[in-house]
Amino acid sequence: MPIQNRHTEFVDKTLEAAKPISLEVPKVATESEEAVAAGSTSQSEEMVVPEVDKKLLEELEAMGFPTARATRALHFSGNTSLESAVNWVVEHEADPDIDQMPMVPVNKNSEVPKPSLTPEEMKLKAQELRKRARKKKEEEEKRMEREREKERVRVGKELLEAKRIEEENERKRLMALRKAEKEEEKRAREKIRQKLEEDKAERRRRLGLPPEEPAAVKPSAPLVEEKKSSLPVRPATKAEQMRECLRSLKQNHKDDDTKVKRAFQTLLTYIGNVARNPDEEKFRKIRLNNQTFQDRVGSLKGGVEFFEICGFEKVEGDQFLFLSRDKVDMQVLNSAGSELNSAINNPFFGVL
Repeated sequence: MPIQNRHTEFVDKTLEAAKPISLEVPKVATESEEAVAAGSTSQSEEMVVPEVDKKLLEELEAMGFPTARATRALHFSGNTSLESAVNWVVEHEADPDIDQMPMVPVNKNSEVPKPSLTPEEMKLKAQELRKRARKKKEEEEKRMEREREKERVRVGKELLEAKRIEEENERKRLMALRKAEKEEEKRAREKIRQKLEEDKAERRRRLGLPPEEPAAVKPSAPLVEEKKSSLPVRPATKAEQMRECLRSLKQNHKDDDTKVKRAFQTLLTYIGNVARNPDEEKFRKIRLNNQTFQDRVGSLKGGVEFFEICGFEKVEGDQFLFLSRDKVDMQVLNSAGSELNSAINNPFFGVL
């Protein structure tokens, strides 16, 4: 009987011990996990600037990249090397937010990964990048130099063409001058021949000899007259007026050839000074009563007239010859110089 009671008590105690076990305990654990997850979600909403390798950031800033761009490049390239960051910048330099500082959640702002390269390798990489930058700059400078060389060649060609045109015009002017000199020489020779014929006829007359039959000579005159009559009448050019003025001056003083040449040289000096210094008034104004001017040019008939053909005018009561700046004509002055040179160097000038 007592044994049975003990068994009954034992069974009851076991049931009491099993009563604290409840199925609600897992529910408490689930609610705790949800609270933790909710707390992490609220924490993820806070954004901060990502941490990057400070040495790499300083290297990029030293290369000229803005801080925001350098930080963005290091963050999105994995923060591993300088070359990767530079390559990322090159690939994304057209992005609209390239210069905006990147932002990441707080829980993702983890420890900065160590660079995969040693400091020595990083230094070599930085040198290589600088070398590439220098090479690119040198290539750009070479390209610009080629462009400048092309421009120099173009300008040189234009200058050569302008010089060629100027030389061609000068050649034509010299040819016209030589032609005029040949015509002058031809007329002078013809006059000398006629003078010899006249002297010969005079000698025959003095010796009592009959004059030669001029039939062989006379036909040439009508031909000349016919040729002259066929030429159109036109006003004399400045060059022709100058030539006639110089010819008249020489014929009026043909007995003093030295004085004539000195007058021609003086005229050439005055005209040359004006042509070389058109803005200098002292070369464009001549005092008529100056004794040296009178001795060399002013007293000779045709000297003052030559200046007037070149554009000079008498002013201040005929005391000065003056050429105003707006009337300086380089073409007329060049023609005057050519005519004077021809008169000085051509031995047959003014013989007619």
